[in-house]
Amino acid sequence: MTHGTSISHDKASPRGSARRWSWLACAASVLFLGACTTPMDPRKDAAYQETALLADRPVIRPVRSISSFSDSLMCMDEMLRAAQLPTTLITSKQFTDYSTRVPVGIKEMIITALSQMSRRSNAFRYVDYEVNIVQQDTVQNLTTILLNNNQMQLQRPALYMSGAIAFVDQNVISNRRDAGLSGPRIDLGVSDSRSATVIGLEMHVGDFRTRTLIPGLDSANEVVIGGGGQGLDLAGRIGTYGVTFNVGRDYAQGAGGAMRTLVDLATIELVGKWSRVPYWQCLTLDQTHPDFQRQMRDWYLESGGVAQAKLIQSSLIAQGYIAPGTEMLDKDSRELRDALSRFQTDNGLVPNGTMDFRTYERALNRFVVLDNSGRMQQIGWTPSGPSGGAPETKTYAGYLPVKNAKELQLASTTALERDIDLQIKNPLPPGEKPTFEVGEQVFAAATVSRASHVYCYFNDAVGNVMRLTPNNVNPNSLVSANTVLRLPDWLVPNPAFIMDASQPGTERLACLATAEDVMDKLPAPLQGAGVVNVPGYRSIEDVEKAFRHALGDEPFSKAEVQWRVIPKRAQPAQQQPTALKPAPTT
Repeated sequence: MTHGTSISHDKASPRGSARRWSWLACAASVLFLGACTTPMDPRKDAAYQETALLADRPVIRPVRSISSFSDSLMCMDEMLRAAQLPTTLITSKQFTDYSTRVPVGIKEMIITALSQMSRRSNAFRYVDYEVNIVQQDTVQNLTTILLNNNQMQLQRPALYMSGAIAFVDQNVISNRRDAGLSGPRIDLGVSDSRSATVIGLEMHVGDFRTRTLIPGLDSANEVVIGGGGQGLDLAGRIGTYGVTFNVGRDYAQGAGGAMRTLVDLATIELVGKWSRVPYWQCLTLDQTHPDFQRQMRDWYLESGGVAQAKLIQSSLIAQGYIAPGTEMLDKDSRELRDALSRFQTDNGLVPNGTMDFRTYERALNRFVVLDNSGRMQQIGWTPSGPSGGAPETKTYAGYLPVKNAKELQLASTTALERDIDLQIKNPLPPGEKPTFEVGEQVFAAATVSRASHVYCYFNDAVGNVMRLTPNNVNPNSLVSANTVLRLPDWLVPNPAFIMDASQPGTERLACLATAEDVMDKLPAPLQGAGVVNVPGYRSIEDVEKAFRHALGDEPFSKAEVQWRVIPKRAQPAQQQPTALKPAPTT
């Protein structure tokens, strides 16, 4: 009886269970080691390995790096262009992070900001020359060799930017709350935390010739990045067994986007102070409101896929990217994807042809304002007419309110007309009519508001007409939106032509922009080679008349500049060769 009781106790005791588990573990180990003696066949894992080609691909589409002041940079570009400032060479020093907590490329961010402010105005050109003794690259090595052999000319910049990340105060404010509850069978704990870090950036502008910082041209701004988290811990016991749960969520705002915002703001401030333009007008855009991105995201999510498609397509129709009267297009249709790609290209987005949030924001961000109480308010896409059965009135793309398809088509036709801007780039006294001496070179630049085919013609004082672009060197007539078309291209060593003031009188330069390439529709004389006299055409009006006849009802845009040519002061007036001649080649 005692012996039987002892055996029964041994089977139920923890020691007996442990022995059984140890035997099972030993048996499993022997089987596993035996299997390891047989070589594995990689062909059996082929299906698994093929998934690696998909696993290493990103599932999120890339987007442009846009800060709160991206629209402000474009505003500054227009303001600098209106001020007709000459091109200024500028460079910058390496920016130091004394805190070693914000590893970002501030110099590259400055280059991007200056480039965005110079797309149409050509206000700045960055001199890229950096000597790094430790890390030599191809460009630096070639530059050193060419400079030593007098085969390269390095232009001296007029200005330079310097500065540093002055401080990073981590966890300036930090709140944390923890609470717990414990009982015989259950333990519960909750936590909540919030923190804020302040980053300061100092930037200055200096005179490169004297290496002195210009008084008053300084910028000191700060930005706050935050973080937070919530957690839940739960532990329970059932008999001798326990179960534990731990759930948490955290967020941390990145320092990269915050620094881009600081750099863009500082660059706008410094450039505005130096050029003496009212830059603050570009900083008061609705898009820089701190709640703009959040509010637009909420509207984007609330509208749903069908509503988003309708809003974006209505905006594309109103802005001329889709023909008026077009029915609702399928999101995967080629026509819609092509229209989206052209719209995205003209607005500085990645042209992926999809209706993502960035496209939604760019299409509708002009329809957000601040009301009297400072709150974000939608305009243009909600009924604005009186209630009580009155027809609904909506505003599209900043044009007049439209009530029916006919008015929408009229507004869309207006949007189809491309905005082309043509300016003389020679330094000229403000308020005076452009005047050049015989033989003096003339420089001009043109930009279009939308991707267009651009044709530029020169008309001299004696009635000769020449097509400047497209030409034999650059046969492509397509010009992207907000891209500077230089006439002639003074940034290349061998331009297609040189434009000289030829004979006393009035000379003219005109550029025409169309949606499609119309070269094959023009009369034969206008289809000839560029930079030669066009037979039978005596004025810009003759060219414009030919364009109207060839295009019919299709719209096109035209911009023109004129200047007066006077004899040289040092010698009597004399007839010069043709005003436009091919540039010498090397």
